Amino acid sequence: MSGVEVITFGCRLNTYESEVMRAEAEKAGLNNAILVNTCAVTGEAVRQARQAIRRARRENPHARIIVTGCAAQTEKDTFAGMAEVDVVLGNEEKLTSASYRALPDFGVSAEEKLRVNDIMSVRATAPQMVRHIDGHVRAFIQVQNGCDHRCTFCIIPYGRGNSRSVPMGAVVKQARKLVEGGYREIVLTGVDATSYGADLPGQPSLGILAKTLLKQVPEILRLRLSSIDSIEADRHLWDLIADEPRFMPHLHLSLQHGDDMILKRMKRRHSRAEALAFTEQARRLRPGIAFGADMIAGFPTETEEMFENAATMAEEAGISFLHVFPYSPRPGTPAARMPQVDRALVKDRAARLRGRGDALYRAHLDRMVGTEQAIVVENNGMAHTENFSLVAVPGFVPRALKRVMLTGHNGKHLEMQVASVPSRAA
Repeated sequence: MSGVEVITFGCRLNTYESEVMRAEAEKAGLNNAILVNTCAVTGEAVRQARQAIRRARRENPHARIIVTGCAAQTEKDTFAGMAEVDVVLGNEEKLTSASYRALPDFGVSAEEKLRVNDIMSVRATAPQMVRHIDGHVRAFIQVQNGCDHRCTFCIIPYGRGNSRSVPMGAVVKQARKLVEGGYREIVLTGVDATSYGADLPGQPSLGILAKTLLKQVPEILRLRLSSIDSIEADRHLWDLIADEPRFMPHLHLSLQHGDDMILKRMKRRHSRAEALAFTEQARRLRPGIAFGADMIAGFPTETEEMFENAATMAEEAGISFLHVFPYSPRPGTPAARMPQVDRALVKDRAARLRGRGDALYRAHLDRMVGTEQAIVVENNGMAHTENFSLVAVPGFVPRALKRVMLTGHNGKHLEMQVASVPSRAA
C-alpha cells in the first residue's frame, strides 16, 4: 500500500477526528501507514479493534500501524504489547502533524512505542478544520470534547478528558467551509455536546451555538445534533425544536435505562419521569419528531422488574431508533465492582430489548407510510428524511434534494416515489 489509510471505530466524533488525523499525517509526510482510531465504550469494541489490527498486519506486512483513539488512551499497554503495532498515540496527540513527524522507528520496545500523555491535563479543544468527511453526505463538526460527569459504567472520560468546548467563531468558520464544499447537512457532535459552552466566556449553550450557526451561515439547509443529554436542554434548544424548520426533528437521547434505581446506580442525572416529560414536550412542540436512544441491558443489580421498566420506558417515550448495549464491565469504573448480572442473562435481556426496539422501529415506519417527506440523497442509494427515517432512492444523484411520497417499507427502510419539485428547504 501507499499513502495513509484510516480505520475508524466508534462514534461520530471519531469519524470527524479520523479526517483530521488523515490530513495531519499527510501534512507530516507520512506514507505507507495505517491509522487505527479505536473506541473504548465496550469490551467488544476493544476486541474488534485488536482483531482489525491483526488483520491489517497480515494484509500489509510492511506498513506502519499506528493505534490511537479512546481505547489506546485507556488501555495503552494492551496495544503497545501487540507485536503488530508500531506506535500508540494518545487521543490528543493523534490530532497534530508534529506527533506523526516524531514517530519512532520500527522495531522499538513496547515502552518506546507509547506516545500517550495525561488526557486529564488537557484544558482546551483546538478547532480542527476539515473540508470534507470521506464517504459521507452529511458533515460533522466537533463542538465539544471530554466529559465532566462520571457515570459509573463509563470509561470515556478517562479516554477523552474533562469537558472543553470549541469557540463559537471557530465552529461558524468550519461550517462555512463545509457548506462551500457542497454539504447540505451539518451535524454538531461531541462527547457530551449539551454541556457545550460552560468553559467559554459568557457560557453560551449548545442551543445558542445552533441558533448562531443558522443565523450566520444561512446556506445550512439542515442542522442536526449527534446526541444530547435531555436534562441539559435549555430554552434556546426548545426554541429551535418549536420554531426552526432547518433544525431537524430527530434527537438521539442518552437515556441508558428506564428504572429509577438503576439510573441512580448509573449516576445519571435524570429520572424516568424527567425523560418522559422531555419527549412529551418535544413531541407537542414538533409533531413528527423522532427519537433515538442508547439503553444498556443487564446493568449490575438489574432485576427482571428493573429490566421491564427499561423496556416499557422505550415504548412510553416512543423511541423509534433504539440502540441497545449489553452491559460490558470496563476495568476501573465503579459499576465493574458492583454485583454483576450473569453474562448469559445480560445477552438474553439485550436480545429481548432489541426485539422491543425492532417493533418500535416497524411501528415508526408504518406511521411514515403515506406521508410526503424531504430527503437528501446519500452515496449508497439511500437517503434520510428530516426525522432520520431511512429511504431507498435508487438512481438518485448523491446530495440531491428531493421531496418524495413514502409508499411502503420492508421493515428496514422506506420506499418512495417522487412527490414534487424539490425546494430550497428540502
